[in-house]
Amino acid sequence: MEELKQLEQVQNIIHSISIPNDSSNLFIANFIRFMMQPCDELDIKQKCKLISEHFPKISAAFHEEAPNQLHDKDNVAIEDPLSSHCDDDKSAGLVQTDCEVAMVTLDSMQRANSTIEDFCRSYFMFHEMDVNSTESIFKYLPLLCFVESYIYQLDTINENLLRSPLGGIPDFTFRPLALLLERHGLYTDRIRDELKCGVDYWALERKLCRALTNKQEIEVEEVMKAIHLKSFDYRVLNLLLYQLNGKEINETHMEFLSVSEFLVEVSDDLFDYEDDVLENSFNILRMFVRIYGVSAAPSLLAKSITEAEEKYNCLLRGLDHKLSVKYQKRCEEATIQGGKVSGPPLGTWSIPPIIEDEDLYRYEILNSRTPYN
Repeated sequence: MEELKQLEQVQNIIHSISIPNDSSNLFIANFIRFMMQPCDELDIKQKCKLISEHFPKISAAFHEEAPNQLHDKDNVAIEDPLSSHCDDDKSAGLVQTDCEVAMVTLDSMQRANSTIEDFCRSYFMFHEMDVNSTESIFKYLPLLCFVESYIYQLDTINENLLRSPLGGIPDFTFRPLALLLERHGLYTDRIRDELKCGVDYWALERKLCRALTNKQEIEVEEVMKAIHLKSFDYRVLNLLLYQLNGKEINETHMEFLSVSEFLVEVSDDLFDYEDDVLENSFNILRMFVRIYGVSAAPSLLAKSITEAEEKYNCLLRGLDHKLSVKYQKRCEEATIQGGKVSGPPLGTWSIPPIIEDEDLYRYEILNSRTPYN
């Protein structure tokens, strides 16, 4: 069963049910998602029958007693079964039904494909790996593709939630992936922190885009935090390569790539500006226009770019010369492949014409499209 696909389907189910408030929405969504989890041979009818038979036992007295049963004799809280490992012990009872399996769809793999290609071409060199070597590519490709595809699935759900009145992605959405990585000895504190950055980014994206739509105040600190968090998937993949190769993390490389990632994200936002306005997606230029106004936004964004490029060039000089030359060549190739007229730090930065009235822009674009016959 594909957990993430189901979560997306749950959103559609909830819209068809009349529920009084947001808390009820969340409870019903969590309950439906729980019911959709596999549990040995039990189908949905058997689950409903069991619940119907045992639900009368869940009284107020039961509610008061249950917390006491969830502590051991030394009054230490028992570990949350949702955060524990899945094993083959059938005696685990309900804990076994809470085991989540990390799965990906073909669609998410196809969407992640270009990112994986860019990652291999841009980051393998920092691990002394030859991107043109089939051995280097296929040795780690399955894991890298799986992780990036899983992230893309969550990103798709987040995009759907941007258009939904319901809340955000639950904090445990990365748990199946974390369990999988831990079983293979690859889950580190750094990777955990970067995955949390992903959850934080999606939460910020929803908050900022809804604030933009509702004409609410936006803080520039949150915008800059979001644009830096946005490349968390590249950092996860990079940290995985250190683990897979059994090498210590090179903090000099990580710092340099972090600045490069910021510039790439800004470049992408400028290139995708019109599309992001149309889809109400996070875009740094959109946010700057709301905060600083149409006239000041371009110059203030250019100032941020200039500051980042200065730091980039300083860190670039600290790299090994061969690596520096190789990475700059890769930047040139990526700019040409992307068909962009802007890019960090090679090429020319170009800020697109500002869309002052986004609502009017969406209306005109949507109404100018010829419907299919």
